[in-house]
Amino acid sequence: MKPGLFITFEGADKAGKSTQILQLEKRLLASGRPVLRTREPGGTPLGEELRNLVMQCRKERIADETELLLFAASRAQLLRETIWPALQEGKTVLCDRFADSTTAYQGYARGMDMDFLERLHGFTVDNRWPDLTFLLDLPVEEGFRRLRQVLQETAAPGDRFEEEGRLFHQRVREGFLQVARKFPGRFVVLDAMRPADELSQEIWACVERRWKA
Repeated sequence: MKPGLFITFEGADKAGKSTQILQLEKRLLASGRPVLRTREPGGTPLGEELRNLVMQCRKERIADETELLLFAASRAQLLRETIWPALQEGKTVLCDRFADSTTAYQGYARGMDMDFLERLHGFTVDNRWPDLTFLLDLPVEEGFRRLRQVLQETAAPGDRFEEEGRLFHQRVREGFLQVARKFPGRFVVLDAMRPADELSQEIWACVERRWKA
């Protein structure tokens, strides 16, 4: 059996990743292709517990090194328990964030050592990177506007990363764009200000081309 396609979605919070993942899942299922939709951190019982720790903990300050290793632990579990078996079964895996988020957030934004990050990625990912990554690029001010709207509508508290300042999120955005330039064969950069339906059509066209290739 031919291994499935591993597709990840990256970008700022409120860039529309969840919407596009759901749209792509619907199209894949309608075309008869089996799909696994997951996220990281999370995606497994252990991963979800780690996600809650790293995203919501406010009892004490989480050290940058601790934050990094919690993300890596969740990713290692998700790959081995969920993603790799699904790919071997021929499923298309759609993952909301992956190691590129760690590079952008902990590397570029937190300023952690990039050489160490690369070695850590090599250990956790074991050289099985996504086949295709969609980066939904969103201006920082628009991200904050969308976040304010969601918080007003739901009265839900933001997570630790949503509470970071504009400079932090600008470094995250620049980090994602740097990673995309480094791996042009894997990344497709999309303007997240465009209508969601347009983005969905372009994403589907890219996936179909990759399947034919």
